[in-house]
Amino acid sequence: MFIGHFTERPYQDPKTGLFGGAGRPIHDLNLSNAMYDPTVGAALYNRYLDERLYAEEVGFDGLMLNEHHSTPFCMSATINAEAAILARITRRAKIVLLGNIIPIWDDPLWLAETLAMIDMISNGRLVCGWVRGTGRESLAHNTPPTYNWERFVEAHELVIKAWTTPGPFRWEGKHYQFRYINPWCLPLQKPHPPIWLPGVASKESLTWAAKRQIPYVMLATQLEPTRQAFQLYHQIASDEGHHSGPQNLAYLFRVHADDSDDLAEETARKYTQGPVNPFLQEEDSQAPPQELTLPGLAPRSGVLPTGQAARAAFRTPPLMDERMVENYGTIAGTPKSILPQIHHVLEYLRPGSIFFWDGDGAMTHEDQMRSLRLMGAEVIPTVKQMGQELGLLSPFEVG
Repeated sequence: MFIGHFTERPYQDPKTGLFGGAGRPIHDLNLSNAMYDPTVGAALYNRYLDERLYAEEVGFDGLMLNEHHSTPFCMSATINAEAAILARITRRAKIVLLGNIIPIWDDPLWLAETLAMIDMISNGRLVCGWVRGTGRESLAHNTPPTYNWERFVEAHELVIKAWTTPGPFRWEGKHYQFRYINPWCLPLQKPHPPIWLPGVASKESLTWAAKRQIPYVMLATQLEPTRQAFQLYHQIASDEGHHSGPQNLAYLFRVHADDSDDLAEETARKYTQGPVNPFLQEEDSQAPPQELTLPGLAPRSGVLPTGQAARAAFRTPPLMDERMVENYGTIAGTPKSILPQIHHVLEYLRPGSIFFWDGDGAMTHEDQMRSLRLMGAEVIPTVKQMGQELGLLSPFEVG
C-alpha cells in the first residue's frame, strides 16, 4: 500500500479578520488580493515545505501537491515550483502532482521540459497527474472552457510523445502547433514518469483513465458512490482487455490524528474554518454559479455516482457531527480510535493508494506536526499492515 500526505496549503492571516479562524466566508473569485500580505505568504510557504519534510521523515510514501489560481484556499499557483524544491530537499518520498492543469496552458512542451527536470533532480521520484481544472482556472486564465477536454487530451499526447519519441519532430494539432520538438532534457524514469488522474464527477475522465490503465484518484467523495465509480473503472478496463485492481485506484480522505479524542475533534473543526475550499463550506460560501456551470466543464451527461453526490460530499455540514462520523467524511481522533475507521474505508473501497488530507483550513503548524508525529509512530505502520492483509497493492508494488 502507498500512503501519501496532502494539504491545500491555505493562506492564513488572522489579523485580516478573514483567515485563520471562523472569520467571514470566502466568496470564491470575489475576494481582492489587496488583503494579501507577502510577508505572511513567505512564512506560510516555508511552513508548508517544513511540514512536507517532516511528513517524509515520519514515513509517508508520497507528498501530494495540487494547484489552484486566484483563490486563498490554495496558495500554490505553480506546483512545479514546489515540486522542484522538494525534489532537491527530500530523499525518499514520491512527489505526486495532482496535478498540472494542462488545458489552461498554451505550451505543453514547456511542461514536458519542466517535469523532466524535476524527475531527474528527484532521481526518478516524480508522479505526474493531469487535471482539467475548475471554473476558476478557466475564468482566471481566459481559457475557453468549451475546448477544455480537447486541450487536455491533446496536451497529454504531446507531452508523452515529447518524452518517448526521439526528436526533432513537428506537432500540428488542433490546439497546439510546434515546428520543432526536441527537448534536451528527458525524464529519468522510462518510458516516462507515472501518470495519474484525479477526479470527482466526470465519467468521460474516468473512462479515459480506465482505457489507458492510468490510476484514478477519487477526491474526498462519499464511500458508496466512490465504490460504484471504482467498479465502473474495473468494468471499462475489463472491456478493453485490461486487468485492473487496487493498483489502479487511489482515494483522498480527511484524516487527523491527535493526542486525545477531544483535542482531535476540536482541531478537526478547523477544516471548515479560515480559507478552506469553498466547496467545503455552507450555502453562503459557495463558488459563484457561473464557475460551476461553464459549458465544457460542467458535465451534463455521463456523470459518475460520485458526481451526483458531490454537492453533499464537498459542501460538508459542520465537522464531526453525527452524519460526518457515520459517513467517514472526516476521520479524527487518537490513533487507536481512527485505525478501525481507516480499515473500514480500505476494506470498502479497496484502493492500493491513499492520501491523508490534513493540516487544512485554520489548522496551525502545531496541529499538523502533532498529527504527523502520531501518523508516523502509530498510524502508518498499522495501515501498511492492513493493506498487506487486504491485498491492496499500489502501482509501485505491481510490475
